[in-house]
Amino acid sequence: MTLTNRPAEIPADALEAKPLAPPSAEPLDGPVLVRSRVDFATDDRRLISGIWECEPGRSRWEFDTRGEIIHVVSGTMTVTEDDGEPLELTAGTTAFFPIGWRGEWLVTETLRKVFVVYRS
Repeated sequence: MTLTNRPAEIPADALEAKPLAPPSAEPLDGPVLVRSRVDFATDDRRLISGIWECEPGRSRWEFDTRGEIIHVVSGTMTVTEDDGEPLELTAGTTAFFPIGWRGEWLVTETLRKVFVVYRS
């Protein structure tokens, strides 16, 4: 069965809202609201895909046990890997965060992304 969606057209209230918190990430300047839903997961949850939306805020991410591939649908954020240069991600950008990636995400405009999380 082929599954499809149009992530830009899904209303925010169709996603589950909750504060960003470990183990996903650590907010750095106060609470950050995120909304998400999982659209696909393997039985062993080694591969998970869905839609994620985040309000503006700064957070710390450590991909110690998983990696993530994202495609930005809307919004803007800057990601800075530890000891790396800041990279701005905007609508249309695809980014790869391999297992072991650590750094900060600064969402400056509500960000919506399609994500694929993978575990070894």
